[in-house]
Amino acid sequence: QVQLVESGGGLVQAGGSLRLSCAASGRAFSAYSMGWFRQAPGKEREFVARLTWSGSTQDYADSVKDRFAISRDNARNTVYLQMNSLKPEDTAVYYCAADRSPRAANPRASSQYAYWGQGTQVTVSS
Repeated sequence: QVQLVESGGGLVQAGGSLRLSCAASGRAFSAYSMGWFRQAPGKEREFVARLTWSGSTQDYADSVKDRFAISRDNARNTVYLQMNSLKPEDTAVYYCAADRSPRAANPRASSQYAYWGQGTQVTVSS
């Protein structure tokens, strides 16, 4: 089992940057593939990015591709989401999630992930 705590959210102007962190406690963090999701008010939670346990494969939603970057530091049990060129439509609560399965059937689905953090608010002003 793993516990996840996000940090780094805040208020930023459009065009700015933020880096979110997700600190994991528990065993075998390096064995988990990690994802970031977000949920805006009145909308469903949506996939943002994923990084496999090996770090070899990254996946991004089209809406954030070329602006966001996911990375991990297994020595620190932490996964990051670097967000650049932020837009007002990026405003949401951002969640990190952990997937223990060795091979993801649907890596972009919320149901793929067994463990979730509490979320961190990102607000982008125009």
